[in-house]
Amino acid sequence: MLQNLHVKNLALIREIEVDFGPGLNILTGETGAGKSIILGSVGLALGGRYTADMLRNEANFGLVELTFTVNDERLVKRLEEIDIFPEDGQVVLSRKLMEGRSVSRINGETVSMGLLKDAASILIDIYGQNEHQTLLNRKNHLAILDLYAGDAILPLKEQVKSAYNTYSVCEKKLKEASLDEESRRKEVSFLEFEIHEIEQAELQDGEDELLEETYRRMSDSRKLTEGIAEAYQYTSDGEGINASDALSRAIRALQDVSDYDEKGSELYHQLVEVDSLLNDFNRELAEYGKSFEFSDEEFQQTEQRLNELNRLKAKYGNSVDEILEYYEAECEKLNVLQNYDNYIEELELQQKEAKEKLDLYSQKLGEFRRERALDLRDRIRQGLLDLNFLDVQFDIRFLEKKSYTANGLEEAEFYISTNPGEKMRPLNQVASGGELSRIMLAIKAVLADKEDTPTLIFDEIDTGISGITAAKVAKQMDIIGKMRQVICITHLPQIAAMADVHYLIEKSVDGSLTQTRIQKLEEQDSVRELARILGGDKITENILSSAQEMKELAKSDK
Repeated sequence: MLQNLHVKNLALIREIEVDFGPGLNILTGETGAGKSIILGSVGLALGGRYTADMLRNEANFGLVELTFTVNDERLVKRLEEIDIFPEDGQVVLSRKLMEGRSVSRINGETVSMGLLKDAASILIDIYGQNEHQTLLNRKNHLAILDLYAGDAILPLKEQVKSAYNTYSVCEKKLKEASLDEESRRKEVSFLEFEIHEIEQAELQDGEDELLEETYRRMSDSRKLTEGIAEAYQYTSDGEGINASDALSRAIRALQDVSDYDEKGSELYHQLVEVDSLLNDFNRELAEYGKSFEFSDEEFQQTEQRLNELNRLKAKYGNSVDEILEYYEAECEKLNVLQNYDNYIEELELQQKEAKEKLDLYSQKLGEFRRERALDLRDRIRQGLLDLNFLDVQFDIRFLEKKSYTANGLEEAEFYISTNPGEKMRPLNQVASGGELSRIMLAIKAVLADKEDTPTLIFDEIDTGISGITAAKVAKQMDIIGKMRQVICITHLPQIAAMADVHYLIEKSVDGSLTQTRIQKLEEQDSVRELARILGGDKITENILSSAQEMKELAKSDK
């Protein structure tokens, strides 16, 4: 769940920090107090669009930080799949906002915006007015049904996906192999030419890298051999003064000293050891020097071979290994064309078998979906009745797609009628914005034990409702809150009364300084806030009593 929110230097917020609790968290406050800024800042931390004018006046940067507690093993596994590992059971998402740019971090490590959004999608859902519009897209209806079906549908979906992939591969190969006789003859001739050219080169794995190193050594050999020769002159036996002669003279000079005392003997033997090491060094230096001795003929042969390899690279790949891979692929193509009829016959047989499996698995998946759709339909309808949709009718209907897909052969679409005697029509032709919010809430209540996103944020869920409907919405939100953390901004007392944790958002003015603050309310403060929502500026004893009664009734409904 979302454990902590820390916001700094955004709009009217100088700095706030709030700890959220489990269950239903309600945020209330006067219009213009900054409720939308609070949830907007959460959206920014999750990768929302940012512009510099969002910063507080005269602030150089803004900061939003969300701390999540993650205990569910399913969530931990999903996070680990995108290389995010909770530390002490926590994941911290933060975004530092500066003029013209922002920096996102997860657990202190800088990450891309894409990874931030991937992590956010696992940890939290935000449902505002725009999010409710997703219900208008028919493609999302089948996803809702499949989510309701749970793990039981996964093996069927995997069978369909596997059969579809096999079928698609066969279809693609058949299209690629579809050539007339003349085109096939030209293709065979072209492939034979390329294969012959590569075969004649007699390439060896890694040959280009070895040759390039050899060529470099040959090109630099003169400079290297001069240096080696000079070093050898100073260290080995030969004309002039050198280290080897000097050591030999020093050894002879110390020989008599070695018989004089222990220290002299020790120095003498050290010098003998140095002489031995120098001799070993000279032998290795001589061998090393020989490795740079190349003839002009060898150099020319190496250069010609490199030119040949580079010519082939320009045509077939960036390295010898890539050329050899290309060669194998061309040989396979040639084999197909030389045995074209057999190849096509085998592909068609494979495609037929894959189609039969795809038909069978798609039919089983469709039957399973229709069976689960009946149950989902009834539960959503009951949820809508609970949200004061009187005489509502709801159905899930299926349309067959024109072609195969990896997700079966059908699409699902929600149909609804909200008035008596009115025939059911597609959801996107009927529901208003306020109705969509409640329909989404009904669906979320049904899916509360199916989804694994631990935190839901609702914004504008109470648009266009009041009275009995508001009380029913509050009850549904409480139901969801029993299984997942819910954070909701509201202006309705019926919803606010149902809070497990209640927060007040206030705007204060100190001279020319305006800022938004948030505080957690205790029981009596919560009742007083309910009274403010009920009665406005003038809070009488009767209004306070009504607020207290509303709070007590909400407790009894929990």
